[in-house]
Amino acid sequence: MLTNLTAHWRKLSAVVVLFVGLSGQQAFAHAHVKTQVPAADTAVTGSPENISLDFSEGIELKFSKISVKDAQNKPVAAGKPELAEGNDTRLILPLTETLPAGIYHVEWKVVSVDGHKTNGDYQFTVK
Repeated sequence: MLTNLTAHWRKLSAVVVLFVGLSGQQAFAHAHVKTQVPAADTAVTGSPENISLDFSEGIELKFSKISVKDAQNKPVAAGKPELAEGNDTRLILPLTETLPAGIYHVEWKVVSVDGHKTNGDYQFTVK
């Protein structure tokens, strides 16, 4: 009986260790924003030429997007999102118009190279 109980606890322990190990890997399997330019909740002097997001891992450009809207929720004119040359962790959105003073809202959705989807948003102000 003691042998059966010991075997049961060993199996249960192995399952718990496996579960904890796999859930730890899942936590790191998504691309998270490391830096933003302009940075979140900052005020910049003058209109930025582009929006740049650096992610914790590579992203798939064809499944990723960034949009910028003004305080009236009107889309800002922009080019197509692109990856920085030689860097699949930096997503850049060229802005094709000068942004007047105001608050701007950035929304992004990306798919990392391992297929996981993430999204987020932030705002910045142009003085």
